[in-house]
Amino acid sequence: MKVATLGNTLMVVTDDLRRCRPAGQPDLMSALVANEFVAGHSHPAQDFAASDCDAPLQQSHTFLDGSAYVNHVDLVRRARGAQMPEAFWTDPLMYQGCAVFDGPCAPISGDPEWGIDFEAEVAVITGPVARGTGPDKASAAIALVMLLNDVSLRGLIPAELSKGFGFVQSKPASACSPVAVTPDALPGWDGRRLHGIVCVDLNGTPFGRADAGRDMTFDFGQLIAHAARTRDLPAGTVIGSGTVSNRGTAGGPGRPATAGGYGYSCIAEQRMVEMIETGSALTPFLQPGDRVQIWMEDAQGQSIFGMIDQTVRAL
Repeated sequence: MKVATLGNTLMVVTDDLRRCRPAGQPDLMSALVANEFVAGHSHPAQDFAASDCDAPLQQSHTFLDGSAYVNHVDLVRRARGAQMPEAFWTDPLMYQGCAVFDGPCAPISGDPEWGIDFEAEVAVITGPVARGTGPDKASAAIALVMLLNDVSLRGLIPAELSKGFGFVQSKPASACSPVAVTPDALPGWDGRRLHGIVCVDLNGTPFGRADAGRDMTFDFGQLIAHAARTRDLPAGTVIGSGTVSNRGTAGGPGRPATAGGYGYSCIAEQRMVEMIETGSALTPFLQPGDRVQIWMEDAQGQSIFGMIDQTVRAL
């Protein structure tokens, strides 16, 4: 089943994203708590416009974002000449982010001096998860899957992390895909990973074509179990994968999408590769007027989640 939120109303959406009707529950959090996703057949179907959607879940109790693609972390470390701790390959990185989510077409607002960047991710929404739940049982708690743009303000991150207390100002609200999909209706879902190409265009030019199922060091079962090690996770918890990142064909840094490579799911990664290969970062961060589009297609070329389509707006 595919669900979306239109005008604060939970809608069940057809697989082709053309029609929808109100669900049996008033909103997604109610449906998650009740574990019930049923179309209200007493309501007539109507045309579906992804651009009119809010985030499927506009506000959660908890948003925890991982860094499941350790290749991304490795590139960042290598670019600044730092060695990556071995523990990063066995113990996930995770931070607690802003649990209020933007819709798929909300503008990205910020000061260009802050180093505005996008991060294309896969995210899951869980049912309740008890403290201490292991990865296998945790993966069974996944209720919905969606795409996420985890906006990052790169210029603010170093000062925040230097305090040793994590992200706050450098991580504003993330934007969600128009549609979230139950795992049983999701092509490419293997129970713990989503296999498929996360497409990213910047100003109409291909920027990223990374496969979300490749090079994912920690799957969603492991990420949820990590988050639940010392706490119960309520229904509606959102867990992000972190920036989707693929190694190059020879195991080294990947090539840009415009050069036939997998490309990158954030500008920072392209800049890191440029630093490794040329000694300097060449690609600028986002500027006012820049447009970022993030989506995924099935084998027939049909959009699965609809499109995140955001334009940068100066403060």
